[in-house]
Amino acid sequence: MKYDIERDINYLRLLAKSFPNVAAASTEIINLSAILNLPKGTEHFLADIHGEHEAFLHVLKNASGRISQKVDEIFGEYMPSAAKKELCTLIYYPEQKLELIKAREENLDEWYRMTLHQLVKVFRVISSKYTRSKVRKSLPPEYSYILEELLHTRTEEANKVAYVNVIIDTIISTDSADDFITALANVIQRLAIDQLHILGDVYDRGPGAHIIMDKLSEYHSWDIQWGNHDVLWMGACAGNDACICNVIRLSLRYANLLTLEDGYGINLMPLATFAMETYGDDPCEAFQPILNPENKDRFDQKTLRLMAMMHKAISILQFKAEAQIFKRNPSWNMQDRCVLETIDYDGGTCRVDGKEYKLLDNKFPTVNASNPSEFTDEERQLMEKLHHSFKVSEKLRRHIRTLLTHGCMYAIYNNNLLFHASIPLNADGSLKEVEIIPGVKCSGRLLLKRTGMLVRSAFASDTPKEEKQYARDYFLYLWCGKDSCLFDKSKMATFERYFIAEKETHVEEKGWYFKLRDQDDSAERMADTVLDAFGVTGPNRHIINGHVPVHVKKGESPIKANGKLMVIDGGFAEPYHKETGIAGYTLVYHSREFELVQHEPFINVEDAIREGRDIKSSTQIVATTGHRLHVEDTDRGKELKKQIEDLRELLYAYRHGFITEVK
Repeated sequence: MKYDIERDINYLRLLAKSFPNVAAASTEIINLSAILNLPKGTEHFLADIHGEHEAFLHVLKNASGRISQKVDEIFGEYMPSAAKKELCTLIYYPEQKLELIKAREENLDEWYRMTLHQLVKVFRVISSKYTRSKVRKSLPPEYSYILEELLHTRTEEANKVAYVNVIIDTIISTDSADDFITALANVIQRLAIDQLHILGDVYDRGPGAHIIMDKLSEYHSWDIQWGNHDVLWMGACAGNDACICNVIRLSLRYANLLTLEDGYGINLMPLATFAMETYGDDPCEAFQPILNPENKDRFDQKTLRLMAMMHKAISILQFKAEAQIFKRNPSWNMQDRCVLETIDYDGGTCRVDGKEYKLLDNKFPTVNASNPSEFTDEERQLMEKLHHSFKVSEKLRRHIRTLLTHGCMYAIYNNNLLFHASIPLNADGSLKEVEIIPGVKCSGRLLLKRTGMLVRSAFASDTPKEEKQYARDYFLYLWCGKDSCLFDKSKMATFERYFIAEKETHVEEKGWYFKLRDQDDSAERMADTVLDAFGVTGPNRHIINGHVPVHVKKGESPIKANGKLMVIDGGFAEPYHKETGIAGYTLVYHSREFELVQHEPFINVEDAIREGRDIKSSTQIVATTGHRLHVEDTDRGKELKKQIEDLRELLYAYRHGFITEVK
């Protein structure tokens, strides 16, 4: 093959600094060519975790059942089911399980010896699809040499059996077995998942979003497509007062203040004081928190009463803050959601879609009927305190930076288009143009790209003041705007659900993306339109979403558009369990097929450790590839092939005298 060396000479000289001679370039070509023929790494997809940290961490530890499957394949009928369950639990929770085992085992050294051999077998199988270099990088430094020896020593050879046995006996005799088992278990967990994809909504409802973010911050390889609840917290961190109010309101609605107070140090005392002073004689019936069965006994009546008062106080603040932003941005056409201005305060009614409704609650002590959206002096002072508390939370800022670093509005991996919620569409399934910035309309891929850029500009130090203000405001539109790709409904009926009994006012009509994907005659055509718009090609291309829980108990399927669209929000958060009938989906994409794993509720970590209880899951094969996929079939493979071609051009340059080798 001939190359245009003169055109590429500057690039080739840079490449030559890393590969200074023919031998170095040739070795790298051999290495990359070998990698292309390894099996494709396992991708793991999760969506809508909603603060359920225990279930999330367990699913990471068991790789949605993949580790259990491997243990069963390796040991089959030769190991009793109870022993396999215990080995899996040891892999998931090594430190805690070891304490229980040491308390019961009479011959601990023999147990160590047997277990170490078993773990090494699992380690060999789990690591077999990776290069030595990649495995080496995953090993803890203190045990890397020993683990590599155990991994690559062939125990079928008689003279190697004694070698391996001595290594294991020495680990035991030096009292290193516990640490070694823990290290080995953690490596198995890490290698079971090559790439983790989070399709949005780490935040809200559950108690441990901050714990999830801590875990993701140290995770080896992951990405996130921001969800509506994520951008709500991002907006709060950026200083959007309406987002701050929404974040606090949702936390109070679900009686979950752990993430706010313990996780991020948000001071809610000023809100509590204001609420008691302002709503002390108000029953706040519509604002009683929604309690999970597991935390029903955690709160006494006095605490629940205080939460209800705080809930109402922050809701009124939210309606005012939202109206101020809607008025500041008339191009959004959301002035009709200035809900406090629809109320007849004397008559106790409000107007929705041109119809009059009686209010369930007409107690609005802080609302000035002549200017309903204006803060009182006390509310303004409270808002300033809450605003300051969010702005100075170092841990919140760090976690939001992590979301910005690892995420955006969409991603494309291996012919799979990932985004959290929706692509705005017209009734005929064509892409809808949305005015993201006044006077600037776009659709499809460009819409999501520009939305991501706008989000980042709210945090960039060099963004002009007016642009930064608009970007900060836009978080609210992403949360509840009609044409938002993270909402895509006619309205967010928060006010109506609190204050109006008639269910007709609570309806949030879904956009055309959601409607069309549930219509058998149009779903596949719609999916193809979206995939084409994003440049996703190939016979095995898919859209993967979260956002809208799949109601399994009502017969709804997560697989739509003739298999081209998968919705993997099965309701991780406990409040959704009764609604969906399950406790979440995860999607696993390994070298042979897609597996959709449907989970039942996770009980608790203590039962998982003590009794070996795993999340009960059922697996559905969604799509098969027809042949085993290798690295060369992936996006990473395309990159490696390009690198190989560049290195071949470098070899040509060396051999024809365009560049001089360094021996």
